[in-house]
Amino acid sequence: MTIPNMITIMRLLLVPAVVLAMLDTRWDWAFAGFVIAGVSDGVDGFIARRWNQSSRLGAYLDPIADKLLLVSVFVVLGFARELPLWLVVTMVSRDALIVCAVLLSSVMAHPVEMKPLFVSKANTAVQIVLAALVLGELAFAVHLGQARPALILLSGALTVASAAAYLVTWLRHMSGNGEGSTTGT
Repeated sequence: MTIPNMITIMRLLLVPAVVLAMLDTRWDWAFAGFVIAGVSDGVDGFIARRWNQSSRLGAYLDPIADKLLLVSVFVVLGFARELPLWLVVTMVSRDALIVCAVLLSSVMAHPVEMKPLFVSKANTAVQIVLAALVLGELAFAVHLGQARPALILLSGALTVASAAAYLVTWLRHMSGNGEGSTTGT
């Protein structure tokens, strides 16, 4: 077991703690947990690259840990009415679409190569900033003006664009036209 994998497992174990803090309206603890998870994500990636500790397990666990935290935070913020439910449903639906497409490809013996698209990376970055901003506003009892509504709209647009890009890429792959690389980052 590599050090980056141990850090990633710690991040997976941090998800229920962040969710429980949010459900108890302990926004300060939820924000701290979210920040710790973000920093640990950067640290495990740095260690993996710097000391050649990348592993196949880590290649799967790392995005799972990231996505589990982000989806969990979005769902709880949606039910707390801190994020619009349409955004939460759009985000979860996009992720479900990607997982289903990858599984279907594998079942049909036409597996799709896992590579993130640029629009997906941008989408994930905006979602992380939005989650951190909302948790920060709640933790510190501040209001950052129009930042939240702007990030909500940007996140929604990027989520739809990312879903569409993956769908087109997957359809090309399944029909044999183009490389068809996709992933759910």
